[in-house]
Amino acid sequence: PNQDLSGRLGVNHIMALSASSLVSLRHRCLGGLGVSASASASASGLLGLLRGGAAGSLGPLTGGFGPLQVRTTTVLCVRKHDKVVLAADGQCTAGNEVVKHNVRKLRRIETSLTKRATQSVAPLTSAQKPSSKDAVVGGFAGATADAFTLFERLEHRLDEYPGQLTRAAVELAKDWRTDKFLRRLDATLIVADKSVTLQVTGNGDVIDPPQGVCAIGSGGSYALAAARALIDREDLDAEQVARRAMEIAADIDIYTNNSFLFEIIDCSASEGDDDSSSETAAAGVPSK
Repeated sequence: PNQDLSGRLGVNHIMALSASSLVSLRHRCLGGLGVSASASASASGLLGLLRGGAAGSLGPLTGGFGPLQVRTTTVLCVRKHDKVVLAADGQCTAGNEVVKHNVRKLRRIETSLTKRATQSVAPLTSAQKPSSKDAVVGGFAGATADAFTLFERLEHRLDEYPGQLTRAAVELAKDWRTDKFLRRLDATLIVADKSVTLQVTGNGDVIDPPQGVCAIGSGGSYALAAARALIDREDLDAEQVARRAMEIAADIDIYTNNSFLFEIIDCSASEGDDDSSSETAAAGVPSK
């Protein structure tokens, strides 16, 4: 009788039944047929699908790119001796597709001194020119527009606290954590100057990493481990350590390519060498 009953009921009738009726029907039908526990669980899942409807069981539908959140990257900062090197790959990934190969994920953050230098009409004296040793560089992983909004906020904080990157980063983290608009921004930053390297997150964290090495992004763990292993080698300077660590990360992480860019702060640069050093670092040095 149970087999005849289950055969006569159509899908439309089953979907119209209440949840309790379906459960009772499942126990009667499967108990009479001697169905195993695994099959019973499968049948239970099918009945749950019928009760909730197919649309309710599926995840959100997306287009070809999937959710357009650019999270996949590698940004690494290495501090050794008199050099600070910030490196990043150039791959932009959206969903399962590579969108671009030469994205610039690094920037020089303008301070009040550099702004006055660029806006000044009269030529500046050597004492007024901004030194490359006073530069602040930054890199990001996450949404590009969100990261640039945060960099602009950091520039404003550096105007309030010139030469105090740590204080400016802490104020940025406070704003990022408490402001109802800023808290929606989705990115992670690395910022560095001649004296400190900081990782800033939307959770209110401002981290000064040990050994002068810091990394973020999908390949950040690989680059960080490689850089820490190479940092003590005396035959490698900061740029060589950063380049080799990025190459290792690119070999492992599928979301990182080998089109690298570098921003360099040379803390030992003399006043006469500031212009060339700053220009080379700002332009970025792609990997061969």
